[in-house]
Amino acid sequence: MNAAQRHDVIVVGAGMAGSLVAGQLAEQGWRVLVLEAGTRTLDTWPGHLDALDTYYAAPAKVPNAPYRPNAAAPSPSVLDLEGLPAGGYRANGYFVQNGALPYASDYLRAAGGTALHWMGLALRMHPDDFAVRSTYGYGRDWPLDYGDLEPYYRAAEQALGVAGDAAEQHDAIGLPFPDGYAYPMKEIPRSHLDRMLAARLDGATVADAGTDTVLRVVTTPHARNSTPDPRHDGGRGYRPAGAVGLPDYGERCVGNASCVPVCPVQAKYNPLKTQVTWNHRVTLVTRAVAGRVLVGDDGRVLGVEYRQYEDPSAPAHVTRTAEADLVVLAAHSIENARLLLASGLANRSGQVGRNLLDHPTLLTWGLLDGPTGPFRGPGSTSGLESFRTGAARRQRAPFRIEIGNWGWGWPAGSPDSDVARLLGITGDPGQPRGKGLFGARLRETLGHRVGRQFTLQFAMEQDAEPRNRVTVDPAHRDLLGNLRPVLTYDLSDHVKRGIAAAKAVSDRVFALLGAEDHTSYAPGPFAPGWFRFGDRDYVFQGAGHGAGTHVMGDSPATSVVDPWQRCWDHANLYAVGCGSMPSMGTSNPSLTMAALALRSCEQIHRDLTGLHRPAALRTRPKGRP
Repeated sequence: MNAAQRHDVIVVGAGMAGSLVAGQLAEQGWRVLVLEAGTRTLDTWPGHLDALDTYYAAPAKVPNAPYRPNAAAPSPSVLDLEGLPAGGYRANGYFVQNGALPYASDYLRAAGGTALHWMGLALRMHPDDFAVRSTYGYGRDWPLDYGDLEPYYRAAEQALGVAGDAAEQHDAIGLPFPDGYAYPMKEIPRSHLDRMLAARLDGATVADAGTDTVLRVVTTPHARNSTPDPRHDGGRGYRPAGAVGLPDYGERCVGNASCVPVCPVQAKYNPLKTQVTWNHRVTLVTRAVAGRVLVGDDGRVLGVEYRQYEDPSAPAHVTRTAEADLVVLAAHSIENARLLLASGLANRSGQVGRNLLDHPTLLTWGLLDGPTGPFRGPGSTSGLESFRTGAARRQRAPFRIEIGNWGWGWPAGSPDSDVARLLGITGDPGQPRGKGLFGARLRETLGHRVGRQFTLQFAMEQDAEPRNRVTVDPAHRDLLGNLRPVLTYDLSDHVKRGIAAAKAVSDRVFALLGAEDHTSYAPGPFAPGWFRFGDRDYVFQGAGHGAGTHVMGDSPATSVVDPWQRCWDHANLYAVGCGSMPSMGTSNPSLTMAALALRSCEQIHRDLTGLHRPAALRTRPKGRP
């Protein structure tokens, strides 16, 4: 590659972290090449409309439904897993799985990445989450604390345009904020269901781990357009970044109820909103699947070898090499680990690929005694935050409770499944198959049933365990010949005790609500996450929150990256993203990932400045030859 083609930085991955890093470094004057394995999906208005049409036509409204399949850069899907009749699971698709339980989360390989289909919840971690090993005796500690990350949380909230109520987050959860801090936008309004639950639960107590825990419904911060808050930034207010195809920045949230997988009016943040602000120093190359990071004899990284294809359904490709002074891997926790392992890099500690994390999620669902207003607005606008930390963490995993606004959509496939049962297509308890309802009776029965649905979603903290890991095997390759991820995954007893505690809390909450509980857990095709713990059955779901595969730490003997997400073994190689997180607590990890990425940009800039600083010339003293 000639000098004109050489860049200062190569960023692998055009998702949230990669887009933020590329934009920040370009603003500081560096030439950045972004290599994206997938295609450009939504960065034109016709592309956005095509994604909507694809979603509307999809029989299964799963997270990847709007995005056309790409065999050259395949994405894992929740549809790749099938539960077996007597328990256990069968895995198809991109992942090779050999664990006792399935890794049940997906991600998207496309320009914009998984944040094209994320929910948009933008919570900060709790201060306690950074020191779980030293405080509670499990998992791994961070080499940072909340105070180290707090300024970057603010920067991330600005970059993503987060809507929230800082005073409520401080009072209800204990999150520290600077005096007078206001989120960029005012909080997303509570749903009708949120208000119903708050009226019945606020101030009530439930016994948990030997103590009475006070319940309170708390609104959730969102990276979603609401009303810009004039108090933000010391009274200067907030103006969001531009969005493709819509005036200024996309509309305010209008309640389309399809945040996962696509917002029709682009109210939700996605990385394309960052990409349209990139300056001319960023070059994006799509359909470029990184296969190997190249390194010299001195351990310094030289560049990236990638395979570029034209037809996503065909194996034809050209192998190319890009060179740069510094490389940033920002391709997803699993893809970063796969690439490091395929390259044989950064593994002095033996931790590359290990400590694979998610938020195993327990769902409980029921009917209230009046209309809950389901299938309006974002999937969750509030939660019960009282179980996120505390002494009980020593015995079992903590959890966060999302109040689900989309009826039984996640646990039972509503409303389609309800229509099918009432029509007699699939049968219904107490109603013989083929004896369906029609006309006014169908509409009345459907409205009465679906209109009262609600779901609680218990997201568990998972402790970092080296046995949960990503590996590679030359026997398993994709269409272009790249190594596929091989996953080994299970849940610790610490997590399973948390799941059991969550179900007990759910039982008490349902009793306080006077709700009719329809929760059931049994093995079968739609329950690959079924397991038995003690004498009870449970089913967990994946949250799509992959993390932990190149953990940061304070020693190269026990971690992969340093506190700046720089690989200990290679001074000019960074692995950024959720893979660096030693723990996630119970908060959705995207905001923390964004904060870490922006923090890393400071050190990357310093590294590049040092590399490009002119060498000092030694002058000859006067009078000497």
